[in-house]
Amino acid sequence: MRVLVQRVTQASVTVEGQVCGQIAGGLLLLVGVEDSDGDEDIGWLVRKISQLRIFNDADGVMNRSVLDAGGEVLAVSQFTLFATTKKGNRPGYSRAARPEVSRPLFERFVQQMQDALGKPVPTGIFGADMQVALVNDGPVTIWLDSKAPE
Repeated sequence: MRVLVQRVTQASVTVEGQVCGQIAGGLLLLVGVEDSDGDEDIGWLVRKISQLRIFNDADGVMNRSVLDAGGEVLAVSQFTLFATTKKGNRPGYSRAARPEVSRPLFERFVQQMQDALGKPVPTGIFGADMQVALVNDGPVTIWLDSKAPE
């Protein structure tokens, strides 16, 4: 699984002109799933994201997690995180899991993130054409890949 983590002051996802998920401040997570992903990948990412110290403390140092800061999380499924661009100029998406695999994994990821935070995690609509709006705070953007933990 791959997750692009963005610290935001606000974020929302809209489908067909209707806002279906939004947060005032916290983390926007763009989540990609591949066929080999499973519960171990989900667990690692949920632990890492919920404890990632990227929020400022009283001294202005990034020393607090989303849990410490009381922030919210918005999760959006995004298969394009597994795009390959090695050949030609048109990205290929063969590494991205098909919906019948990725949807239940994404839903388990969201459920485990809700459990870790103790609050709801709004999402977009899986498979829909979504418009994501955000104000990146910092900017802080971090790439996490459960197959290449750094």
